[in-house]
Amino acid sequence: MKKWGDRYDAKRVRDIDGLHFYMAYLMPKRTDAEVYINEKIDITNLLEYIKEKNASGERKVTLFHCMIAAVARTIKMRPLLNRYISGKRYYMRNDISMGFTIKKKFIDHAEETLMIYHPKDNENVCAICDRLTPKITEAKKEKDNGQSVDDLLNIVKKLPKFVMNMFMAILRFLDNHGLMPKSFSSVDTNYCTVLLSNLGSIKCDAVYHHLNNFGTNGIVITIGQMHKEPIVDENGEVKVRDVVGIGVTLDERIADGFYFARSLKLVKHLFENPILLDKTLGEEIDFEF
Repeated sequence: MKKWGDRYDAKRVRDIDGLHFYMAYLMPKRTDAEVYINEKIDITNLLEYIKEKNASGERKVTLFHCMIAAVARTIKMRPLLNRYISGKRYYMRNDISMGFTIKKKFIDHAEETLMIYHPKDNENVCAICDRLTPKITEAKKEKDNGQSVDDLLNIVKKLPKFVMNMFMAILRFLDNHGLMPKSFSSVDTNYCTVLLSNLGSIKCDAVYHHLNNFGTNGIVITIGQMHKEPIVDENGEVKVRDVVGIGVTLDERIADGFYFARSLKLVKHLFENPILLDKTLGEEIDFEF
């Protein structure tokens, strides 16, 4: 049941411990509390899994689909990752939301559009692929795809500077007090659980990506280009494996470093054991943290 102080997208966390309560005042800005983690993940087994999934030709599962499924699973099992801080108060989101930017063409001056995806409990990686692929295809079309955030931004860019400053001041007030219209925040990636950036699609390595003080997003993940690299296995033998680098920027106020480290361990486990991606998000999996 919704209580006073809850938001349309989240419930206020009322039993926050003293340390985290203090951190919201000590570091009131999200950019004050950034933690960056860079990891390389062995995806040799995952690439074989993707090849098997695509053998029938019914769909085209990609590394990005698997990343969405793995991160969604991790947030499902590690719910503190789905918290955010706004107005120095902690909130727990009602669902998982994953945002990303879509470049309509891979040329310098091509337009970009925003997309937010809400994974469901009854979806596995194939279901995510089937539901997401047509949405991305539609978003890449040359004509306006009707996303209200694009329409709004194309209007406000014509405003004089002093009017734009007033407009942003109003937006920040609404944002800070949980009054941002749903029609805006529901399509703005600044309000999603995690923002994903697939830099591998443009042949780039994973990099540090800043957080924003606007909105509620507290996790940004960049995914680098797949490449081969010598890896020392558990037996001390050097083998050439397929790897991908990921960069994760986090708001450390929402949980502690120990919690984040164990969460990343789960992502790596899912990539190294991709058969687990066949399970829906609502199904439990065995994993020893």
